[in-house]
Amino acid sequence: QVQLVESGGGLVPAGGSLRLSCAASGRTFSPSAMGWFRQVPGKEREFVAAIKWSGSSTYYSDSVKGRFTISRDNAKNTVYLQMDSLKPEDTAVYYCAARAGAYYSGDYYYTQEYAYAYWGQGAQVNVSS
Repeated sequence: QVQLVESGGGLVPAGGSLRLSCAASGRTFSPSAMGWFRQVPGKEREFVAAIKWSGSSTYYSDSVKGRFTISRDNAKNTVYLQMDSLKPEDTAVYYCAARAGAYYSGDYYYTQEYAYAYWGQGAQVNVSS
C-alpha cells in the first residue's frame, strides 16, 4: 500500500517562504512522477507543479512559475516544493500526488489530476497580507 505523507505547511506573511515535503512509502513503490496540487474552499483543485522521476523535466502553473521550485530526492522517494515570494492568493490546502505508471509521451498529462493515482492528506498553507 502506498502512502504519501506531507509536511511543512503553516502560516507565513506575504513575501515569505515555506517548503513542503512529501514522502512516499510502500514496499515496492517506484514513482514515475510526483506533483503538487492545491485547493481552496469552493473551488476545484488546481495544478501547481510536477516533476518526472527520471531526467530533469519539471512543470509549473503560470501562477507560481518563477516563485515555486519543485525538486526530488530519488533515494528517499520524496518530493519538495520550495515556495518563495508567497502571496495571499497562494493560501490553500496543498496536496501531494504520485504516479507509478508509464511515462506519458506528452508533457500536458503531468498537469492533470487523472495522471496521479496516489494522494496525500493535504497540508494547509496560509499566507497573511
